[in-house]
Amino acid sequence: MATRRKVPGRKPKAATEQILTGGPQPAKIDPKWEKAFERLMQVRATFDKRRSDVTNDALSEQPTFSSHMADAGTDTYDRDLALGVLSSEQEAIYEVDEAIARIRDGTYGICELTGRPIEPARLEAIPWTRFCAEAEKQLEREGALKHTRLGRRETVGRESASRQSEEQG
Repeated sequence: MATRRKVPGRKPKAATEQILTGGPQPAKIDPKWEKAFERLMQVRATFDKRRSDVTNDALSEQPTFSSHMADAGTDTYDRDLALGVLSSEQEAIYEVDEAIARIRDGTYGICELTGRPIEPARLEAIPWTRFCAEAEKQLEREGALKHTRLGRRETVGRESASRQSEEQG
């Protein structure tokens, strides 16, 4: 029987099991992290919805050549602001996705700098964190850490709802 050579850049052929089950099965989630995984998935879904809403708002606010220049300027400003928010939230989505990946590959809850476990209270407060508090303080002192400020976990998703009620009121 002839052996097949691997061709660089080409994906390996799918096994029968992968075809029948719809692809590779996701890694099992450690029961210890199921709650954190669900919370991160909810945060991710909230960001996806907000990103979709902001994108739709930005696209729908195409500047028109209105009779009043101030209106056109306001429309342009609103669109640029929405796109700026979208850009800054993209980094937050990246951090959440990375935390989800760490849960799946078994490295969640381990500080990337020290290799020690991250404090449970810290993971509860910031489920996407990559560092223990001590390591993060050290990185901040050295200026080596750029933070995306997500706000408190309870406010994710509620901010846009409260903003909408303020606008309607």
